[in-house]
This record gives sequence, C-alpha cells and structure tokens, in this order.
Amino acid sequence: MRVGLSTTTVEPVLTGGRLDGIGVYSQALLRHLPQAGCPVQPLSFAPFAPFGKGASALSVGTAMPHSFPVTTLRDLCTPGAMREHMPGVDLFHSTDYRTVRMDCMVVATLHDALPVSHPEWCNPRLRGLKNWLQAKAARKADHVIAHTEFAIRELVECFGVSEQRISVVPCGVEAEWLDAPAPQAVAATLAQYGLKPGYFLFVGTLQPRKNVGRILEAYLALPPVVRAKRQLVVVGAPGWRSEELQAQMKAAVQNGENVLWLDRLTHAEQLRHVYAGAGVFVFPSLYEGFGIPVVEAFASGVPVIASNTSSLPEVTRGAALEVDPLSVPGIGAAMLELARDDALRARCVAAGRVRAVELTWAETARKTAAVYHSLLS
Repeated sequence: MRVGLSTTTVEPVLTGGRLDGIGVYSQALLRHLPQAGCPVQPLSFAPFAPFGKGASALSVGTAMPHSFPVTTLRDLCTPGAMREHMPGVDLFHSTDYRTVRMDCMVVATLHDALPVSHPEWCNPRLRGLKNWLQAKAARKADHVIAHTEFAIRELVECFGVSEQRISVVPCGVEAEWLDAPAPQAVAATLAQYGLKPGYFLFVGTLQPRKNVGRILEAYLALPPVVRAKRQLVVVGAPGWRSEELQAQMKAAVQNGENVLWLDRLTHAEQLRHVYAGAGVFVFPSLYEGFGIPVVEAFASGVPVIASNTSSLPEVTRGAALEVDPLSVPGIGAAMLELARDDALRARCVAAGRVRAVELTWAETARKTAAVYHSLLS
C-alpha cells in the first residue's frame, strides 16, 4: 500500500512556523503512520508562483503536480475530465480542504462543518470559499474521516455525506506528554515568560467561537485573593474579530490585573512546559470539531473545565468539569471550585490522565491505517 499524505498545512513557508489544529494533525500522521506499518509519501501544494518556482519553497513534502489554485481552475473548466496523476500512490489522504480529483482513491478528513452550521463564527470574506471547498471535498473523496460522532452528524446534515462513507478517528496527543517534563526545563520556560505555577490557562486562536472574552470576564469577577495568586494566561495567535478581546486584555493589564497573553509561543516543547505549569485549564469553547488542547491538558496532568456543548462532552467523557459556555457565572464558579478544592482537582487530574492514554497520536495513526486497509482490500 502506497499512501500520499497532504502536508501543506505543515509547510513552514505557508504556516510561518505556527501550526493550527489541522497542521498538528497532519504532522502527527506524518510522524506516526510509518510506525503503524503504513509508509507515506508527504505531498504539499506549493505556493502559487509562475513556472512552478513555488515548489522550491517547500521543505516538508514533495510538490504536487500543480498548485491548488491551478488544479481547482482546471477542475472548474473541465469538470469530471481532468484528474491529477499521482504516480506510485494507491491512496491520497487530504488532511485539509485541499481535495482534488485524482487518479487514485482519495480519503479526506473533514474536521467540522463550522462555516455552514455557524457562519456567524467565520470570516465573511472567506465563508463562501470555505463552504464551497468543504462541499467539494465531501463530494470528491471516496471516504471521509471525522474526529467525533458529533462531527459526523454535522457533515451529514450540512454536506449530505453518507454515513456509510465516514469513519470516526479521534485526534490525540504525543505519548511523551504522559510523562512529566523535566522540572528544570519547565521552570526555565515559566521564568522566560514571567509565569508563576498554578495559573488558569487557555490555549487556542483568539476568535469568537473560542469564547475567551467570557473566560476573561469570569476571571475578573473572581475574588481578589484568587486573582493575586493565580494568573490568567492566554496562549494563542490573534484571529478574526479578536480586536475587542485584545483591547480588553490590554486594559486589564493596565489596570494591574494578573493577565498575560502569549501570542508568539510557537515552540512545541515550550507549550508543553506551559501546560505543565498550569493549575487549571479553561476551555469553554462554543464549538469544536474535537478540541486537541483539552487532551493536551489531560496528558499534562491539569484539571480541565470544558463546555457541555458540541463535541467536547464526547471528547472528555466526564473527565472535565462541564459548564454552560454562555454562562460567565458558571465558568467563574468552576474556576473557583477547581482552584480551591484539592480533592476535586485530584479526581479531575486522574480521570483526565485515563482519557489521555486512550487518545494518543499513535492510536490515531493506527485507526487511520485501518481505514486505508479497509478501502484498498
């Protein structure tokens, strides 16, 4: 079995070194599929450039025959006639929305149906394009991978994908995260960023559905003695419609509040250290197709507060303290409870660790390879 794997979302020239959830997923498959007995050929769409010069910028995957815009244009002009020739590949796995017609079997991972199910949480400039590309990927793929049963329901409803063409393969965390990092390394990272152990932590891109504004509001309503002892640390790049939130965080800092925003933390090992130093992980997201940061927190031995909506209850399976993401008082009460109740913290940490053991990237790769084999057998 010869598998081509999409690695466009891992290319430094395209990501600036900052991987989003799809990039983390693609990188994990690239690393673990060979260990699952499935060697892969990494393939990337090069940045558009005349005469194919964009291919020289790639460092992770071999360049696809044509750039994605060119391939898409050919597909539009001659629908059903043109197929990308993939020599030496029996199956191609598209890990993002860049799914095109190929002369081999195509598996597409569709992470969620957010642009269709909740257009208010997507950039209007890109919403139509994302909808079209997602629907196109759903039609062109021979088989679809989703990360949760929740995602399957959304894909069926929003894109008309047949359930018989979908397999659930959860995301995960690197197994080494289950072992505590060296205390000296953690201390060095925390000192570098001015962090004091025990803080409230959020990790994710700053955008409306991540609900960081309500986390900040809940934190600022906590008793002063709690805020003085525990920082609120937000790790994530600024995203669409985050200007107001950025201003609120800066205003809180100017008012002497114990709030820290790390917008340039891209080093994976340092991120692991930041998780290890946290006291409570707060993730009341309004919508998630999976929610990788929750599993990272579980593996890091940090008690988790998570939403009781979308895919998160399926991911946490009772290992997190669930809250209504629209309730600021509810989020604040959970933060205060986990900050003060050592027994509750211990129970959440133990349950989270059990769940993390079930959700490793190695297991993701094993289940993904099983999907390939079932299609090619």
